[in-house]
Amino acid sequence: MGSGGACGRTVRWGLPLGGATLLLLLLQAAALQESPGSVCSQNTNKTCEECLKNVSCLWCITDKTCVDYPVAKILPPASLCKLSSARWGVCWVNFEALIIAMSVVGGLILLAVATCCCYCCYCRKKKSRKPDKSEEKAMREQEERRIRQEERRAEMKSRHDEIRKKYGLFKEENPYARFEN
Repeated sequence: MGSGGACGRTVRWGLPLGGATLLLLLLQAAALQESPGSVCSQNTNKTCEECLKNVSCLWCITDKTCVDYPVAKILPPASLCKLSSARWGVCWVNFEALIIAMSVVGGLILLAVATCCCYCCYCRKKKSRKPDKSEEKAMREQEERRIRQEERRAEMKSRHDEIRKKYGLFKEENPYARFEN
Protein backbone atom coordinates (compact mmCIF):
# COMPACT_ATOMS: atom_id res chain seq x y z
CA MET A 1 0.00 0.00 0.00
CA GLY A 2 3.06 2.26 0.03
CA SER A 3 3.42 4.80 -2.75
CA GLY A 4 6.95 3.99 -3.79
CA GLY A 5 6.31 3.78 -7.54
CA ALA A 6 6.68 6.31 -10.29
CA CYS A 7 3.10 7.45 -9.80
CA GLY A 8 3.94 9.02 -6.44
CA ARG A 9 6.59 11.31 -7.89
CA THR A 10 5.72 14.74 -9.27
CA VAL A 11 7.69 17.14 -11.39
CA ARG A 12 8.19 20.32 -9.37
CA TRP A 13 10.86 22.19 -11.31
CA GLY A 14 8.56 23.80 -13.90
CA LEU A 15 7.35 26.68 -11.74
CA PRO A 16 10.78 27.70 -10.39
CA LEU A 17 12.30 27.49 -13.88
CA GLY A 18 9.56 29.68 -15.35
CA GLY A 19 9.84 32.14 -12.46
CA ALA A 20 13.61 32.34 -12.85
CA THR A 21 13.27 32.98 -16.59
CA LEU A 22 10.73 35.74 -16.01
CA LEU A 23 12.93 37.29 -13.34
CA LEU A 24 15.94 37.29 -15.68
CA LEU A 25 13.93 38.93 -18.46
CA LEU A 26 12.65 41.61 -16.09
CA LEU A 27 16.13 42.28 -14.71
CA GLN A 28 17.54 42.54 -18.22
CA ALA A 29 14.78 44.94 -19.23
CA ALA A 30 15.31 47.07 -16.12
CA ALA A 31 19.08 47.15 -16.63
CA LEU A 32 18.83 48.13 -20.28
CA GLN A 33 16.13 50.72 -19.83
CA GLU A 34 17.28 54.30 -19.99
CA SER A 35 15.61 57.26 -18.43
CA PRO A 36 11.98 57.78 -19.46
CA GLY A 37 12.89 61.06 -21.14
CA SER A 38 14.81 59.37 -23.97
CA VAL A 39 12.94 59.15 -27.24
CA CYS A 40 13.45 56.20 -29.59
CA SER A 41 13.64 58.32 -32.72
CA GLN A 42 16.89 59.89 -31.43
CA ASN A 43 18.59 56.53 -32.05
CA THR A 44 17.65 56.36 -35.74
CA ASN A 45 20.65 55.69 -38.03
CA LYS A 46 22.66 54.48 -35.04
CA THR A 47 23.25 50.86 -34.04
CA CYS A 48 20.65 48.31 -33.06
CA GLU A 49 22.23 47.88 -29.61
CA GLU A 50 21.91 51.60 -28.85
CA CYS A 51 18.27 51.60 -29.94
CA LEU A 52 17.34 48.53 -27.92
CA LYS A 53 18.86 49.83 -24.69
CA ASN A 54 15.43 51.31 -24.15
CA VAL A 55 12.94 48.43 -23.95
CA SER A 56 10.14 50.57 -25.37
CA CYS A 57 12.01 50.89 -28.68
CA LEU A 58 11.76 48.75 -31.81
CA TRP A 59 14.60 48.57 -34.34
CA CYS A 60 13.80 48.12 -38.02
CA ILE A 61 16.88 46.64 -39.70
CA THR A 62 15.90 47.42 -43.32
CA ASP A 63 15.84 51.21 -43.00
CA LYS A 64 17.85 51.43 -39.73
CA THR A 65 15.14 53.27 -37.86
CA CYS A 66 14.44 53.22 -34.16
CA VAL A 67 10.74 53.72 -33.39
CA ASP A 68 8.53 53.53 -30.33
CA TYR A 69 7.06 50.06 -29.91
CA PRO A 70 3.31 50.21 -30.65
CA VAL A 71 2.08 49.01 -27.25
CA ALA A 72 -1.57 49.35 -28.30
CA LYS A 73 -1.03 46.42 -30.66
CA ILE A 74 0.61 43.13 -29.76
CA LEU A 75 2.60 42.89 -32.97
CA PRO A 76 4.04 45.86 -34.85
CA PRO A 77 2.09 46.56 -38.06
CA ALA A 78 3.71 45.87 -41.44
CA SER A 79 3.48 49.58 -42.27
CA LEU A 80 5.91 50.28 -39.41
CA CYS A 81 8.34 47.43 -40.13
CA LYS A 82 8.14 43.86 -41.52
CA LEU A 83 8.26 41.19 -38.82
CA SER A 84 11.34 39.60 -40.36
CA SER A 85 13.18 42.95 -40.09
CA ALA A 86 11.90 44.01 -36.68
CA ARG A 87 14.12 43.61 -33.62
CA TRP A 88 13.02 44.01 -30.03
CA GLY A 89 14.88 43.09 -26.85
CA VAL A 90 17.95 41.69 -28.60
CA CYS A 91 19.37 42.44 -32.03
CA TRP A 92 20.08 38.89 -33.12
CA VAL A 93 16.45 37.62 -32.98
CA ASN A 94 13.84 38.87 -35.44
CA PHE A 95 10.17 39.03 -34.55
CA GLU A 96 9.18 36.07 -36.72
CA ALA A 97 11.69 33.79 -35.01
CA LEU A 98 10.65 35.17 -31.62
CA ILE A 99 6.98 34.45 -32.31
CA ILE A 100 7.72 30.95 -33.60
CA ALA A 101 10.00 30.15 -30.67
CA MET A 102 7.52 31.45 -28.11
CA SER A 103 4.71 29.49 -29.79
CA VAL A 104 6.74 26.28 -29.71
CA VAL A 105 7.73 26.80 -26.07
CA GLY A 106 4.13 27.64 -25.14
CA GLY A 107 2.87 24.56 -26.96
CA LEU A 108 5.43 22.37 -25.23
CA ILE A 109 4.45 23.79 -21.85
CA LEU A 110 0.76 23.13 -22.55
CA LEU A 111 1.57 19.62 -23.75
CA ALA A 112 3.65 18.96 -20.64
CA VAL A 113 0.87 20.21 -18.36
CA ALA A 114 -1.74 18.11 -20.17
CA THR A 115 0.53 15.05 -20.02
CA CYS A 116 1.16 15.55 -16.31
CA CYS A 117 -2.56 15.94 -15.63
CA CYS A 118 -3.42 12.79 -17.57
CA TYR A 119 -0.60 10.85 -15.90
CA CYS A 120 -1.64 11.98 -12.43
CA CYS A 121 -5.27 11.05 -13.10
CA TYR A 122 -4.13 7.65 -14.37
CA CYS A 123 -2.01 7.07 -11.27
CA ARG A 124 -4.82 8.13 -8.98
CA LYS A 125 -7.16 5.61 -10.60
CA LYS A 126 -4.47 2.94 -10.57
CA LYS A 127 -3.73 3.22 -6.85
CA SER A 128 -5.80 0.91 -4.71
CA ARG A 129 -7.93 2.97 -2.43
CA LYS A 130 -8.82 1.92 1.08
CA PRO A 131 -12.47 0.85 1.39
CA ASP A 132 -14.59 2.85 3.81
CA LYS A 133 -16.62 1.41 6.71
CA SER A 134 -19.83 0.83 4.76
CA GLU A 135 -17.95 -1.03 1.99
CA GLU A 136 -16.15 -3.14 4.60
CA LYS A 137 -19.47 -3.97 6.29
CA ALA A 138 -21.06 -4.93 2.97
CA MET A 139 -18.07 -7.14 2.08
CA ARG A 140 -18.21 -8.82 5.51
CA GLU A 141 -21.96 -9.49 5.18
CA GLN A 142 -21.49 -10.87 1.67
CA GLU A 143 -18.78 -13.25 2.92
CA GLU A 144 -21.00 -14.39 5.81
CA ARG A 145 -23.89 -15.07 3.40
CA ARG A 146 -21.57 -17.04 1.13
CA ILE A 147 -20.35 -19.18 4.05
CA ARG A 148 -23.93 -19.85 5.25
CA GLN A 149 -24.97 -20.76 1.71
CA GLU A 150 -22.09 -23.26 1.44
CA GLU A 151 -23.04 -24.78 4.81
CA ARG A 152 -26.69 -25.13 3.72
CA ARG A 153 -25.61 -26.63 0.40
CA ALA A 154 -23.39 -29.21 2.18
CA GLU A 155 -26.18 -30.00 4.64
CA MET A 156 -28.70 -30.50 1.82
CA LYS A 157 -26.26 -32.71 -0.07
CA SER A 158 -25.68 -34.91 2.95
CA ARG A 159 -29.45 -35.13 3.58
CA HIS A 160 -30.07 -36.08 -0.07
CA ASP A 161 -27.31 -38.69 0.09
CA GLU A 162 -28.91 -40.26 3.20
CA ILE A 163 -32.27 -40.48 1.43
CA ARG A 164 -30.62 -42.07 -1.63
CA LYS A 165 -28.88 -44.64 0.58
CA LYS A 166 -32.12 -45.41 2.38
CA TYR A 167 -33.93 -46.18 -0.87
CA GLY A 168 -30.95 -47.68 -2.68
CA LEU A 169 -30.63 -44.85 -5.16
CA PHE A 170 -27.16 -43.87 -4.07
CA LYS A 171 -25.00 -42.99 -7.05
CA GLU A 172 -21.74 -44.78 -7.36
CA GLU A 173 -18.51 -42.89 -7.81
CA ASN A 174 -17.92 -44.43 -11.23
CA PRO A 175 -21.13 -44.99 -13.21
CA TYR A 176 -19.39 -47.37 -15.62
CA ALA A 177 -18.19 -49.70 -12.86
CA ARG A 178 -21.31 -51.87 -12.99
CA PHE A 179 -20.77 -52.62 -16.70
CA GLU A 180 -17.36 -54.18 -16.01
CA ASN A 181 -18.86 -57.41 -14.57
